Amino acid sequence: FLGLSNLTILETCIALVKEGRGVEIDLDRIPLDDKKAFRLLQKGETTGVFQLESSGMKRYLRELKPTSLEDIIAMVALYRPGPMELIPQFIAGKHGTYRPSYLDPRLKPILEKTYGVAVYQEQVMQMAREIAGFTLGEADVLRKAVGKKIAKLLAEQKDKFVSGAVKNGIKPLVAEKIFEFIEPFARYGFNRSHAACYAVIAYQTAYCKANYPAEFMAALLTSDQHNTDRIAIEIEEARRMNLEVLGPDINESAATFTVTKDESGKPRRIRFGLNAVKNVGEHLVEAIVAERRHGPFTSMEDVLRRIQHKDFNKKSVESLIKVGAFDAWHERQHLLKNVDEVLAFTRSITEEANRKQTNLFGGLPSAFAPTLRLTAAEPASRTQRSQWEKELIGFYLTEHPLNDHREVLNAHAVPILQAREKRGRGVKIGGIVTSIKKITTKKNEPMAFLRLEDHTGSTEVVVFPKIFQSAGAFWEIDRLLIIEGQADHRDGEWKLLADKVWDLRTMPVKPTIAEPVAPATVQLRVEMETTTPAIFASLREILQRFPGERPVTLLATKNGQQKLVPTPYRVEMNNELRAHLESLLGACIVE
Repeated sequence: FLGLSNLTILETCIALVKEGRGVEIDLDRIPLDDKKAFRLLQKGETTGVFQLESSGMKRYLRELKPTSLEDIIAMVALYRPGPMELIPQFIAGKHGTYRPSYLDPRLKPILEKTYGVAVYQEQVMQMAREIAGFTLGEADVLRKAVGKKIAKLLAEQKDKFVSGAVKNGIKPLVAEKIFEFIEPFARYGFNRSHAACYAVIAYQTAYCKANYPAEFMAALLTSDQHNTDRIAIEIEEARRMNLEVLGPDINESAATFTVTKDESGKPRRIRFGLNAVKNVGEHLVEAIVAERRHGPFTSMEDVLRRIQHKDFNKKSVESLIKVGAFDAWHERQHLLKNVDEVLAFTRSITEEANRKQTNLFGGLPSAFAPTLRLTAAEPASRTQRSQWEKELIGFYLTEHPLNDHREVLNAHAVPILQAREKRGRGVKIGGIVTSIKKITTKKNEPMAFLRLEDHTGSTEVVVFPKIFQSAGAFWEIDRLLIIEGQADHRDGEWKLLADKVWDLRTMPVKPTIAEPVAPATVQLRVEMETTTPAIFASLREILQRFPGERPVTLLATKNGQQKLVPTPYRVEMNNELRAHLESLLGACIVE
């Protein structure tokens, strides 16, 4: 079930709210018109919101500005290949800039709530019943026939539909047009009850995020604590929401992510959980949390005296040091340089305890009680701390290597999270190389597979021999790069096939544009006298395959006259799309 993890997130959020604020949330009783929730949806701030967090969905939510649960149900149903092309019409209908017309008055009560768009399977079945007199069973057969695209069965259903419509007083030509109107909707229509279930969970997650932001984000991070790509996205989102994400701390961290209060007493901080630290097992975490119930640890020495556990060994101690769990008392490098002394101290504590058990005077303080003595050491650099965090919690927490280069990244590259929505050539991303695998091809040429990471996530980049050899010095771990190439999605995972590469540190910062510039329109010249319905169908199919930001308009030409006709499509213009369009329509792109 798609929403299962989201139900767990909601359950965790509710528990955190009760623990930190003393507020009981009953999701069955939350208001369905909450202003904060709908403000969040209208702004498209839906990272972590069930079904509504893709970049395309965020854009449509900003355009739609939903005001009711019905709007969310419709968007859940429409945001899929096929019906997605009708979203602009739905949005225009909601804002009153589009008034639908109906082939028969009996269609109006069925479609007017969705602005003339048949969104749900139930609407298709209702149209079959009202127009052609179908029974519920017959309407379902029609839906299945269209969905399976069985030509013989489809022809039979069309004849039956037209015949029934004529009996209901509709002219044959109009009946055929109504069937042609219904057919594409029947092919992709979404079950309303399914959409409603998804939309309710979507609204509940939006409600929690809007009203209890720290608790919701902590629950979200806990759910994804072993998925480093998701964690990076969610931490970036938490920071955008002005929440502070704090690293692991021996006194404050629980097993999972928790919420703490800031200096003003507001729950605006999220504390990392110890379970997310590599080499620190669950049993050791349980022992640390249990021991804290007897009071907070007061020093490193106090920790070593009180945590006597078999898993509290060199590996786990080093990991806790490197991620900053003991930063309240000691600098990280200082402890690491003295880790052998730290472990020797724990052994001496154990030996002292054993002596006390066999000593007649065990209750008296020993004249030789062990003490922790640390020698001085140079502090770790920012880069070293970042690398430790990357190694042990999967990403950079306190100091990302790209923090000093945000302006350059924003000027020259698309965030990796957004890039995953793109297809074709000309995609440009930037980040730090976190891993690299160099190989030799069958032709004995070097190439590489590397992982590039920015603040929003990471992706694989394939570097073929030609570019590998032309920019050989760039292909190293920790290099900061801008890479342009072709998006590839053939294996079910988005990756970039590199065409060009630049050193991010030497890239100039472009002047900031005061106002956002609307994406340029793609204008296509269409000869109406020679463009058949089949060609228009092919054109629709091509435009659907290259979704993007640029709106498409047709420059329709007929009898020497021209007219601009808007379309509901937005595309990502690239060489592949250009080739398809010119193959279908000739030199149709108006430059």
